[in-house]
Amino acid sequence: MELDGENMQNVSAHAYEEIVDLTEAFSAINPDMRVAFILMNKFTLAPVTGLVESLRFAADQSFRSLQIYCKWDWMTFNNIPVVASCGLTIQPTTDFNLENLKKNYDYIVLAGGLLSETREPPQGLLNTLQKIHKAKIPIIALCSASFVLGKAGILDQHKCAIHFTIRDEFVQRFPKVIAVIDKTYVEDRGIFTCPGGTAIDLAANLIRQHCGDVRAQKGLEYLLINGEKPPKTQENPDIDKPDTYENITVTRAITFMSKNLSAHVTLKEVAEHAQTSPRQLHRVFVANANESPASYWRRLRLEHARKLLANTSAYVTTIAIECGFSDASHFIYWFKKQYGETPFSYRKRRHEVERLN
Repeated sequence: MELDGENMQNVSAHAYEEIVDLTEAFSAINPDMRVAFILMNKFTLAPVTGLVESLRFAADQSFRSLQIYCKWDWMTFNNIPVVASCGLTIQPTTDFNLENLKKNYDYIVLAGGLLSETREPPQGLLNTLQKIHKAKIPIIALCSASFVLGKAGILDQHKCAIHFTIRDEFVQRFPKVIAVIDKTYVEDRGIFTCPGGTAIDLAANLIRQHCGDVRAQKGLEYLLINGEKPPKTQENPDIDKPDTYENITVTRAITFMSKNLSAHVTLKEVAEHAQTSPRQLHRVFVANANESPASYWRRLRLEHARKLLANTSAYVTTIAIECGFSDASHFIYWFKKQYGETPFSYRKRRHEVERLN
C-alpha cells in the first residue's frame, strides 16, 4: 500500500507524538542505578563492554537501549578523547569534576589497561578518588586501575582482585594491600576490584541488587551467560545485602536489619543482637556509616519498598506493612522525603514508561 502526502504527514505526526510521550515519561523516571565510567588512556575494552552492555540490557523493558532504569556516562580525566588498548577512540559524554561525580552517580568505574598508563596516574585523579572514597561512593576498579587506587592509598588493608600476570609488581608496590588472584572480582568495604575478563558477573550482581532479578537475568540470557548466582564466599560476598563495614558491631546490626525488614523490631533489640547498647550502637553507626542506625534501617526498608513497587502489583498498604512501616501514610511520607515523589507517582511513571517502551 502506498501512502499519499497527507497520510505520510499523519504517520510522521503520530510517530513524533509517541517519541515525545516516551521522552517525557523517560525523563520523569529516577534511574535505579547511575554509573560514571572514567576511562584511562589505553584502557582494556573487554571489562568495560561487559559492564556497560549488561547495564544496557537492564536499562529498559525491551531492547531499545534506552537509559531508563540504568544510566551511564563516559568521562576522561582531562575531558579529551582516549584510545583503548585495541585502538578504539572514545569521546567523553560529560565533564570530569568532583561535584558531578558525587552528586549524580551511585558507582564510579575507573577503567585501566596498560600499566604504562596506570603506574603513575595524575595527582588530580588521585585526589578526586580519595574524596570520592571519603564520601562513601562505591568505586569499581577494572583491570590495572587497582594500581591507581593503590597509589591513592585507599586500598590499604583491603582485599583486591589482581590479574596473576601483574601480581608480583602490585604486591611489591603496595605491600599493605591484600592481593587475591583467584577471583573474578572482590568487594571490600565499598571498593570493587576486577582484574579483567568480561566483568559480566560483577555487573549482574550489581544489577540484581539495584534493579531486581528479572533485569539481571535479562542481560545474562541475552549475552548467553549462565545465570547462576555466584557462590557466597568471603572474597565474593552476596552484594544483595547492605554494605559491610569493618566494625563488627555495625556488620551484625546491618545483617539483623536486613533479615527483619518487615518486622516491628526496636533498635534496642537490634543493639542486643549486635551485643551492645543502643547508645553505643548509635555511636559506632555514625562513626562507620555516617548516619544513625534508625536512618540506615529506614533507608533499607525504603529501598526494598521501591523494588516491590517496581516489580510487583502489591497494594501500597501491603508493601508498607511488608517493609516494616506502621501504616501507609507513614510509609508515603518517608518515601516522598527520600525519593521526591509518592509511591503512587513512582509506580505510575514506571508503568507508563513500560507501556511506551
